[in-house]
Amino acid sequence: MVNYLSVENISKSYGELVLFENLSFGINEGQKIGFVAKNGSGKTSILNILAGLDSADSGTVVYRKNIVVTYLSQDPVFNESLTVEETVFDSDNEILKVIARYEKALKNPEDAEAYQKAFEEMEAHQAWDFETLYTQVLSKLKLDDLSKKVKDLSGGQKKRLALANALLSKPDLLILDEPTNHLDLEMIEWLEAFFAKESITLFMVTHDRYFLERVCNEIVELEDGQLYSYKGSYSYYLEKKEARIEAEQAETGKAKQLFKKELDWMRRQPKARTTKSKSRIQDFHEIKERAGKRRSNHEIELEINMERLGSKIVEFHNVSKSFDELQILNKFNFNFIKGERIGIIGKNGTGKSTFLNILTGKIQPDNGKVIIGETIQFGYYTQDGIKIKEGQKVIEVIREFGDFIPLKKGRQISAQQLLERFLFDRKKQYDFVEKLSGGERKRLYLCTVLIQNPNFLILDEPTNDLDIVTLNVLESFLLDFPGCLIVVSHDRYFMDKIVDHLFVFRGNAIIEDFPGNYSDFRTYEDSSDKEPKEEKAENAVPKKSWKKDNNTPKLTYNEQKEFTKLETEIQKLEAEKEKLEAAFLNQDWDVEEISKKSLELQNLIQTLETKTERWFELSLKQEE
Repeated sequence: MVNYLSVENISKSYGELVLFENLSFGINEGQKIGFVAKNGSGKTSILNILAGLDSADSGTVVYRKNIVVTYLSQDPVFNESLTVEETVFDSDNEILKVIARYEKALKNPEDAEAYQKAFEEMEAHQAWDFETLYTQVLSKLKLDDLSKKVKDLSGGQKKRLALANALLSKPDLLILDEPTNHLDLEMIEWLEAFFAKESITLFMVTHDRYFLERVCNEIVELEDGQLYSYKGSYSYYLEKKEARIEAEQAETGKAKQLFKKELDWMRRQPKARTTKSKSRIQDFHEIKERAGKRRSNHEIELEINMERLGSKIVEFHNVSKSFDELQILNKFNFNFIKGERIGIIGKNGTGKSTFLNILTGKIQPDNGKVIIGETIQFGYYTQDGIKIKEGQKVIEVIREFGDFIPLKKGRQISAQQLLERFLFDRKKQYDFVEKLSGGERKRLYLCTVLIQNPNFLILDEPTNDLDIVTLNVLESFLLDFPGCLIVVSHDRYFMDKIVDHLFVFRGNAIIEDFPGNYSDFRTYEDSSDKEPKEEKAENAVPKKSWKKDNNTPKLTYNEQKEFTKLETEIQKLEAEKEKLEAAFLNQDWDVEEISKKSLELQNLIQTLETKTERWFELSLKQEE
């Protein structure tokens, strides 16, 4: 086994703060290592030392001679005056220089001599496969406008450009700091598959646990100044960590319980998506049933006594919103019910943030109205983070918003206890906020939202920059949370654990309501795309998906549109039916009102049956 890098007894301190001491480890060819540690324990400092951007106070880092090392940092530095294409080609990789000359020759077809020379160079360096990779990487990371200047890119686009550069540098060793941040779900799944098949050596920090599970073959954990190595997947790490905690008996029972829960959850997940084509109708109902049962297994630990939710939560009535030609919502209707737990997914630009801003009243719809119940108290965790005041201590930030959260039976959790629950010990609570790491600031911001005791919680990308231990704590808190919850996240694991159904933003004002979590959604989507492998005739046209069959379209365009719309309408009708049925039990109506509501329920059931029958009819036609 070829050793790429050896770290011997490195230490790092900032003033009196000791991050780590005398750490030693090695990275060998072919290893794909996930590095796990709490926020504030020095993960980024270690990455910077490995990349040569920082130096250890003591100890050494020794690289194998002539290996190529690339570091993808959280804050990439670019020449802002270059275009996207110029940035990619501004590399030491000789093949990229050859491709750059070839691309330039293609733009000047009059110069036949330059083209011929560039073509011969491509042949000599066997660069055609690499050009395919170059095109694929830029396409998958949605870097389509190659002429755009770096200074005109958004923060997310710059991060994706840095990732593209890192992949195209074809390094022997790739060091990554949170590679999935600022990627949408489609990009993450592509990157996951890319790393799984490429024979590249990786050392990375990521909070994405599905990514760790599917990409890494070793987990290295830094805890209390000690390094622990687990040669296996994330599931294996959880299993062995639980055994280690039990053996040491040095941790609290709560820590052991935390990892046991995490391991139990991982064991319950399907190992791989099926490639066998199933009936989508059967899939749909199985997923719906499973989604209904998922949270019933959870034992409540923290019974929060928030402001009681009234009968009216939030109602969208024919809400429309556009920005110039871009339509976000078109006559959107939805009634939120008690205990609603919705995950929002969709590509960038499909309107997820606009929807949240309309919901919370930050922007107004063009048409329609949003009715907010009188008892609703929003808690909105945005991507902006916390505003730091000079000289302010951690505990002072929380106490600005309140001293406690009320619990059931007259109990309460204090500001100090909330901070402890989110891994700020009593000493850390009296640190200055400006001294906190990026992840610790996000954790503190989360506490400021929760201490206000909202009954409708909105979390916009809450998992960015949070470590895995904090995510476990947050997940446990949210499973105990009795109010309504909306989560926008690219963290599939987090989404799977927390939500009961999804709003799928397809773009062009199409929003589908799917009754399950993200893995359910992927399984359902894939079951429509996958067909049993058969011997294909030499000139057969491959089937692309159930939506588009080049030879015999099973549903017309209008039928497909109707089918998609029916799925959403049926979900809404079922929710209205449940709400009305519950009202019969809870409301003190007179005889006239009961008669009126009975008729309303009867009409609702009849409409639901008609639409469901039509949905099945289209489903069967689609499966033929």
